[in-house]
Amino acid sequence: MTTNGHAALVLNATYEPLCVVSVRRAAVLLLSEKAEAITHGEGFLQSALKTIPIPSVVRLNRYVKVPHLRKVSLSRRAIFARDRWRCAYCAGPAETIDHVMPRSRGGGHVWENVVAACARCNHKKGDKTPKEMGWRLATVPSVPKGAAWRVLGHRTPDPRWELWLGSRN
Repeated sequence: MTTNGHAALVLNATYEPLCVVSVRRAAVLLLSEKAEAITHGEGFLQSALKTIPIPSVVRLNRYVKVPHLRKVSLSRRAIFARDRWRCAYCAGPAETIDHVMPRSRGGGHVWENVVAACARCNHKKGDKTPKEMGWRLATVPSVPKGAAWRVLGHRTPDPRWELWLGSRN
């Protein structure tokens, strides 16, 4: 079976989510006895000598100290994921990003000032603020928080990871 596109969640010895790795890397951790499989995916990995279930979640046998909490990188795809691909102004499908306080008026390119928007609302709003347009944001834009965002960023989680990642909201 090919493992392209498949990933595994890596947990610290304390069951804290650390990162997402390829299924191939997870299998190497298992075979070198550096980790144990907690949850299996669908199918098997086969070699000439061994067959193992595809790992979906693995836990390291030794604790790994995490030096600092990583920040979630601001990217177009991450903004769409945070806003669930919905326009912040009309709740329609989003295809662009918009600066709530326009950059030309001093607004920064930061999590708290960027939202997903549909092309129609973005064009209509132009160089104005939502208040000037008489619009209200459904939610206040903010930096995504929680283990899921630190570990996954904009990636869509495997449903089998939910127990360890919790809600992304």
